[in-house]
Amino acid sequence: MSDTASSPTPALSDPQDPLKLPGFIDRRRPGGFQLRTMLLCGLVMLLDGFDTQAINYMAPAITRDWDMSKGTMSTIFSAALVGLMIGYLLLAPLSDKFGHKRLVLAGVAVFSLSTLASVWVQTPDQLMAMRVITGIGLGAATPSTIALTAEYSPKRLRASLVLAIYCGFSLGFVVANYAADWLIPAHGWRSVFAAGAVLPLALLLVLFWQLPESISYMLRRGENAKAYALCRRIDRTLPETAGARVEAESANPAKRVRVTELLTGHRLLGTLLLWAVFAINLAMFYGLQSWMPSILADRGYSAGTLATAASMTTIGGIAIAFVVGPAMDRLGAYGSLGTLYLAGCGFLILMGLALGSPVWVVLATIFLVGCAVSGGQKSVIALAAAFYPEEVRSTGVGWALGVGRVGGIVGPMIVGGMLADGVGHEQVFLILAAPTALCGLIVLYLGHRAKQLRTA
Repeated sequence: MSDTASSPTPALSDPQDPLKLPGFIDRRRPGGFQLRTMLLCGLVMLLDGFDTQAINYMAPAITRDWDMSKGTMSTIFSAALVGLMIGYLLLAPLSDKFGHKRLVLAGVAVFSLSTLASVWVQTPDQLMAMRVITGIGLGAATPSTIALTAEYSPKRLRASLVLAIYCGFSLGFVVANYAADWLIPAHGWRSVFAAGAVLPLALLLVLFWQLPESISYMLRRGENAKAYALCRRIDRTLPETAGARVEAESANPAKRVRVTELLTGHRLLGTLLLWAVFAINLAMFYGLQSWMPSILADRGYSAGTLATAASMTTIGGIAIAFVVGPAMDRLGAYGSLGTLYLAGCGFLILMGLALGSPVWVVLATIFLVGCAVSGGQKSVIALAAAFYPEEVRSTGVGWALGVGRVGGIVGPMIVGGMLADGVGHEQVFLILAAPTALCGLIVLYLGHRAKQLRTA
């Protein structure tokens, strides 16, 4: 595919007229250069999903090999979550000072090398340490891949393209499943770590060569010539003009963006509400992922049904991305996502009613629940990428993901607590419908508030 993007507007008529960002990108269709950038970001997300999920498939073999308790293995699972939160909250904001590309390269290098080191661990404590470091690398890279995708996407396609690369995370779950199923019986659990290290190390070379830096970051550093060169890779019809200028509203002096900038002025309420949606959605996602198999097993469904049910949640999240992404771009991000959450409230009620029904009814309902819960989790990331301007986008997305992880930690505890207290399976889904509806109402309110701020 050629790097030249079709453009409804002519190139510079006067070499002295500066290009204006983000309008320059918004008025053009994505060309080969932008699509390659998004493909690379999607591959980073796929490897992120692979590494996150692979440890779950390795757990039974590791537990048998080291004669560990389930409690020790749970601590190892939590270690990666701790690392992710460190990466999201502390390292992601550094991309606004050092550049998105450097953070992606550093993050991929850290999680690939720590995964490689995991091949030779001999004790649970060593594995736990490696999982923390791996999580830090994953948490550092993810917000910058989202920020780069958002910056190089026209506004009219931004939600669709951010959702598309985040589907790579879910595809990584599927790849990890097949890889573990093939590698562990033949080569042992350490071979999965080896595969999870070699692939990102190979991708690292391609990223170093092909992944571009943020144009706005270059402008903040005063590197106008490099910024213009990237604009020419987007549109080859631009003249090779010495001294041509690029301007952006976000062209501020390079600095580290502090989290307080997310909590000042009109951003304060919006940020807090967005964090609430992230936390609630991730609590729902991990709560259902953790306990759905147990609920179905208690209702007498077969082991094969449990495995298919786990896949249906992921498949639903990927499938709905092809609907909600274009809807967010064309009909409005807030209204589309709010509607998805409110529909999810109905799907969860339906799930409670479907228990005990034939397998195909249960699986179809789980697919719909996955559309709302897994699809909503992807879509709210696209919403965050649109909510925050470029200069604070990586920090905003990183902190939203980090705060959301708190929900991911407590969600399984809440659902497990309800089941332990004797709450019926049907009632569990009816109760979970309420926070899903709350997410929808919050998102719709954020849309109403954003409209008021635009017209103020």
